[in-house]
Amino acid sequence: MSYPESAPARRPAAVLSATAVLLVMAVAALAYAVVDLVVLGGTVDAFRSAARDTSASPEQIDDVVTLLRASAVLSAVVAVLSAPLLAGLALGLLTGRNGVRVATWVVSGLGLLAGCCSVAVVVGERSAPLQLGSGEQALAELLGLIGGAYPSWWIPLNAGLSVAQALGYLVVATLLALPTANSWFGRHRSTAPTAPPVFTPATHQPQSAPHTPPYPPR
Repeated sequence: MSYPESAPARRPAAVLSATAVLLVMAVAALAYAVVDLVVLGGTVDAFRSAARDTSASPEQIDDVVTLLRASAVLSAVVAVLSAPLLAGLALGLLTGRNGVRVATWVVSGLGLLAGCCSVAVVVGERSAPLQLGSGEQALAELLGLIGGAYPSWWIPLNAGLSVAQALGYLVVATLLALPTANSWFGRHRSTAPTAPPVFTPATHQPQSAPHTPPYPPR
């Protein structure tokens, strides 16, 4: 016996929009990682060229170059790891699993915090440059050259991406909290597979033999 299957609920626009934003952010993270590593070589060369005119020793210059490379590689690794995470969350949201929505909220909160911190660091470096003691004058000169070693568009691009990252996570978290998304995820959460009905054959009681009246004596 076959039973009619109910049509799957249509995904609301809020869920589709949140998925699209996460996928765009995943692609942007991969692009940022590639550009970060491509820019690194020219940045190191420009920094070494400018550092020759300072009072810093070759060892100090090498230390700052190591710092530049480590920070660039670390940023690229974080971006590469975040891309599949965001893509996985985006695809998981399409299945209607409420656990994926909760995980997306957690990641969005952490990403929003990271984006705000990045913007604060960029603004702080511009408004209040690092001040070192007189005995570390050479190191102060080297650190002051880092910003000029990058391409002119690199620091504004980083600031813009940090703001876009924070806004993207905020938009995703807001979309997943809309009433349409709540009802859709709630429907999938409350839907549980039910066992098919079990039909048991009816038990037949044995019928007693028909009662026959006794024959009259002859």
